[in-house]
Amino acid sequence: MDRLPRILQPFALRQYRWLALGLALALFGDGIWLVALVWQVIGLGGGPGAVSLMSGTAASGMIVSTLFGGVLADRISQRAIIVGLETVKLIAFSTVGVASAFGALTYAHLMAAALLGGVTTGMYYPAYSALLPRVVSAAQLLAANGIEGFLRPVLYQAAGPMIAGVIIGATSPAAAIIVGAFACILSAACYLAMGPVPDDDNAAAPRVEKRSGARGVAADLGAGFAFMWTTPWLRATLFFSSFLVLMLMGPIEVLIPFALKDRAGGGAFDHSIVLAAFGVGAALGAFVFASMAMPRRYLSVMFALWTVCSIPLVIMGFAQHTVWFAIAAFGVGLMLDGPLVLWGTLLQRRVPTELLGRISSLDFFVSMAFMPVSMALAAPVSHLIGVSWTFVLAGLLPVPVAIAAYWLSRLDRDEIAHPLAIPEIDVSLSGAAIPDDSPPGPPVR
Repeated sequence: MDRLPRILQPFALRQYRWLALGLALALFGDGIWLVALVWQVIGLGGGPGAVSLMSGTAASGMIVSTLFGGVLADRISQRAIIVGLETVKLIAFSTVGVASAFGALTYAHLMAAALLGGVTTGMYYPAYSALLPRVVSAAQLLAANGIEGFLRPVLYQAAGPMIAGVIIGATSPAAAIIVGAFACILSAACYLAMGPVPDDDNAAAPRVEKRSGARGVAADLGAGFAFMWTTPWLRATLFFSSFLVLMLMGPIEVLIPFALKDRAGGGAFDHSIVLAAFGVGAALGAFVFASMAMPRRYLSVMFALWTVCSIPLVIMGFAQHTVWFAIAAFGVGLMLDGPLVLWGTLLQRRVPTELLGRISSLDFFVSMAFMPVSMALAAPVSHLIGVSWTFVLAGLLPVPVAIAAYWLSRLDRDEIAHPLAIPEIDVSLSGAAIPDDSPPGPPVR
């Protein structure tokens, strides 16, 4: 069979096909839940305060659970963790859907489900990130991470919410939630169909000393933090990405609706267009990076795009028409999420296998922890200096911080000393031999 495009090469592996399908179903189900939860709160008579409380509960569960999820991913089978998480989601979603259908749903029940949904999200990312290098070869990691980056905005931010809206409009939130639960069943079945993964389902695999109790968990977390602090490329990237989240998420999530209303005369439909443009940019960026080889100067490419990804916010500071907001949002999504494909691959290639779950959870934790802070600061800062200047500062301040983080950590020298480029491989869906399909060797720092 003819050589496959780079982005399709992971699909030559049976286990990856099941993994990708399970991921797609999980994202689709979560996207349905994202919208159905809001309308279920409204269906119970709740207002903005109740919706905010429910969203905050889910976010809290996500933030609190992710570090523990990283420790767990370095201790036991990551595939078993993911199957367990989908099972928990199935129970949470289905009980809410059935209770709602019979008019027996309470706020307490819904809040417990929202908390469990957040916990499963927080624990999923480190387990998936640690599992992926055990399924695909090092040469295919960039494409596999790009596929995830493409599926997330398409299924979680677009298709899932859209289907949920159609179902809710035609029937009720309960029906949409039950559909989401059905997606969880199918997702778990896909992960089970993968079969055992090398070094994942082998209980004898000496990945990490299994210390029990709170002290053992604290020691494992401490080892992850110590590795991060003593590894310049990791420390610099996590520091800058935290600052970037702090600058971007508040203006995007909180201020865009008000800027659209005041300067462009826009409403909810205009807001949805802008958010959709952001998602399209993110999906396109992931697709582009998934289709290319790992750049020789991978840290330079990643930081170059992240340095300028916030600049389109300046356009939002002065835009008078919805189309300019959409163009700016597309640019931010493209340059922000595209390099995330490089970042995920970089973690999986250069972090030691026995630490990958914890480092991935630390990455996720840092990103999530600064989101609510950014959202909380956006309103008071805009009241102090105005919405327009808030967008301008958010767009420009990350630029010097990115340059400083790059040069002070000597990332240009680091990427030359630790090359990640891999020779071309020939892969076909016929199952032809894949020269680099052996498990990756020990990552380098």
